Amino acid sequence: MALTRRALGGLTIGGTAAFTLAACGGNEGNGGSGATELTWAIPSAWESWNENTQAGNNSYGHQAMYPMRYGLDGNTSGDWDENGEFHLNDAVFADAKIVSDAPLKVEYTVQENAQWSDGNPIRVEDFIFQWYSISGLEEHADQTKALPASTSYGPNIASIEASDAGFVVTFKDGYLDPEWLYSPTIYLPSHVAEAEGFATWQTDPAVMGQAIEWFEKNLSDVVCGPYKPVDFKMGEYIKYELNDKWNGSVKPTVKKLTMTVVEGTEAVVTELRQGTIAGAWPSEFSQEEFDKAAEDQALAQEIYEGGVWLHIDTNLNSEPLKDVALRQAIFTAINVADAISRVYPDTEVSQRLNHFFGQKSEYFTDLLTPTKQGSGDTAAAAAILTEAGYTGAAEGQALTKDGAAVPNLVFRYGDGDATRTTIAELAQAQLALIGITVELQAIPDGELGTVLSEGQFDLVIFGWSGSPTFVAAPNQYFETGVNYGNYSFPEVDEAIAKIKSTTDVAEAAQFANDVEAIVVPLALTLPLFDEPQGILWNKNLIEGVKGNGNSQGGPIFNCAEWKSL
Repeated sequence: MALTRRALGGLTIGGTAAFTLAACGGNEGNGGSGATELTWAIPSAWESWNENTQAGNNSYGHQAMYPMRYGLDGNTSGDWDENGEFHLNDAVFADAKIVSDAPLKVEYTVQENAQWSDGNPIRVEDFIFQWYSISGLEEHADQTKALPASTSYGPNIASIEASDAGFVVTFKDGYLDPEWLYSPTIYLPSHVAEAEGFATWQTDPAVMGQAIEWFEKNLSDVVCGPYKPVDFKMGEYIKYELNDKWNGSVKPTVKKLTMTVVEGTEAVVTELRQGTIAGAWPSEFSQEEFDKAAEDQALAQEIYEGGVWLHIDTNLNSEPLKDVALRQAIFTAINVADAISRVYPDTEVSQRLNHFFGQKSEYFTDLLTPTKQGSGDTAAAAAILTEAGYTGAAEGQALTKDGAAVPNLVFRYGDGDATRTTIAELAQAQLALIGITVELQAIPDGELGTVLSEGQFDLVIFGWSGSPTFVAAPNQYFETGVNYGNYSFPEVDEAIAKIKSTTDVAEAAQFANDVEAIVVPLALTLPLFDEPQGILWNKNLIEGVKGNGNSQGGPIFNCAEWKSL
């Protein structure tokens, strides 16, 4: 089945990724019953309230917290709509522009009434707090506590100062960025940090580290999105009410919004039919379950090509995987095309052949296929190992080198995710053919962030949820001190740095592909495919949901526009 935006079962298209239940049924003034409550299903748990950190860099937490951030989530200063157009969060920003090229200076015009939900004004310290949180620099924060998920932006800033319009970010000499507009600016309320006992965060890196850690463990109810949290439990739910200080152009009519975890597509369909939820964006697309849902005339659905792509990562803290030949052989033995045909037999899904660009991108180049990585060619994989001094691979016997057996490798995958489980099992079988024993270990729900940040794996399969941007990806995936695989290669770091040496998008894309040319032979991360995305919702309970494969928040990107019916 082709991945197209369409109506299934004669129902109207309208969503993207996770929808909501009308707990009571309809918005005042819109012809409904007068109820203004919705409940929306999140597909899995999360284990941090701070999206800046490695543990907090989690799609499920991002979805759950989106209504109180509305794009101001530590990653950017707005979001992309369903057409791929970027919009600044207009409750805070009126404009952003480059005011100098050498050095690069960007001025943000702040709305006159920009404020937090407790009535405190947005201030320049809020932007500095975010800068220090993601700089990766010891002079700003204790990095054993900060643990930023990405340092693509923060360490390149020279200063942030207030201006008549709002504030100006001045970057270090030589730094340029073709995607400067999408840079993060404001996320957490610095005045809350000060009130919680971290008053010296600007001058004491230890205190700043403690403040970052506090926001990991505690969800602040002081926000600048359309909704504010009033009740919540980590990894389970967040209940929202309207933020009466919200000054965005869209005025929500849903007064109470609940984000709650419902795991598995089958469970989602059941909950939809029972009226417990109004919709969901399951993390695992199941054609079988979507076909079942299509039989119910109350349920709408949409299947489309989204921004989530799966990959298998290695951990270079794993002693056997320090050998590049072993990594190359593992990736060569894994058969991606076979995995796709098994998990999506009736859906058109293409193999991903570039870490940064999909096949439809004008900047796409395939450097992976010539290496045979992902081909499932066990003979070629065995040859790599034999040439590197291993024995047993060609015969499918236990792999040894220098007389010592290669230890079993632990492969981690999400518990209950049928797609990732199947891929892990297929990889296990393929690797056995070249003498490598793989032990499969499921990742309990909600613990992905910990498993990744603490390196509790030899091999792991998980997904990146992306956006139309590409500049930050090489840093997050491969730069020393940031990535989850403990990769550290000076030549890679040097190549990544060049991406931020131009404001020309095409030139930056070429620099990104230069990084690709270095990392592919290193066999660090094996791209698999862009996951089909599917959403389900009850058309009798909600309207205004739009499909959006560009936003990491999926359909939640316009939750302020939703209406209950």
